[in-house]
Amino acid sequence: MRFLSGIQPSGTITLGNYIGAIKNFVLLQDNPDFTDFLVFVADLHAITVPQEKEALRKNIKSLVAIYLACGLNPEKVHIFIQSEVPAHPMLGWILECNGYIGELERMTQYKDKSQKRQAEGVSVGLLTYPSLMAADILLYDTDMVPVGQDQKQHLELTRTLAERFNNKYGDTFVVPEPFISPSGAKIMSLQEPTKKMSKSDPNPKSFISLLDDINVIKKKIRSAVTDLDAKVKYDKENKPGISNLLTIMSCCTGISIPELEEKYKDSNYQTFKEDCANAVVNELEPIQKKYNEIINSSYIDEVLDSGRDYANYLANKKIKKVMNKVGLGRKTK
Repeated sequence: MRFLSGIQPSGTITLGNYIGAIKNFVLLQDNPDFTDFLVFVADLHAITVPQEKEALRKNIKSLVAIYLACGLNPEKVHIFIQSEVPAHPMLGWILECNGYIGELERMTQYKDKSQKRQAEGVSVGLLTYPSLMAADILLYDTDMVPVGQDQKQHLELTRTLAERFNNKYGDTFVVPEPFISPSGAKIMSLQEPTKKMSKSDPNPKSFISLLDDINVIKKKIRSAVTDLDAKVKYDKENKPGISNLLTIMSCCTGISIPELEEKYKDSNYQTFKEDCANAVVNELEPIQKKYNEIINSSYIDEVLDSGRDYANYLANKKIKKVMNKVGLGRKTK
């Protein structure tokens, strides 16, 4: 069974990204059910909004270093850069030609992002990138794709395009299934705990970056919005702030939320926040140390070269099959 995921290199990987995705990938890489595990840097998706060239390249390298520092093992996981596999945009175009404008215009992320970018102008790529996302998945006959709430709509479109192509041209693509990790958790903003933690939040106190200074991390946890009740209890509706911190602490320590509630039932928020801050620091310090060891090493290029070659091997076989089905170019064997 093949598993695939990608993250945009847009600068900051948050604690939410780590807990909700990367930490689970590290656990899943040892799962014998997944015979093939691919993780890529979605740099083509990143340019749907303006990017500065050198900053983008720095972010690509940094993201790969974070993958490795968090524990992804290149002997078990193929890590590559999306744009280094030309079949991605090629299949993306073919899928665009089998999709409908109405399907793309209904995408919630397009509606949200296009509204924010009205003044600067909305790129065509912002509308059509779900077709490229579908190509990312279908190119590798992916069986399972990890999805959060904000990506379910895109996976549904991917499944629709795969089934439409298969019905029109014959069996070609594996129709992927969503993967919801049993240990997954949605981490919310530290300042607005009813909203998801986001690296695009204009308030830097609302999110924790994996590469934040240790003292900064502690200050952000200490200043996290809670409530006046002062009881350490999980109640997402009435106590979203403290519930979010309980989730963070549970994910960083492996201690269940009910156990944490019992441990801190007679404690005040200050004590709990201090312990939560220390738990986050204990989780991220080794990652930061490993990151600093490898960020300027040749190891990153070695990993990416190997991942690129394997991804191209798989992708080229699939794109030849697709081109033959559609009638593009000269027939190949």
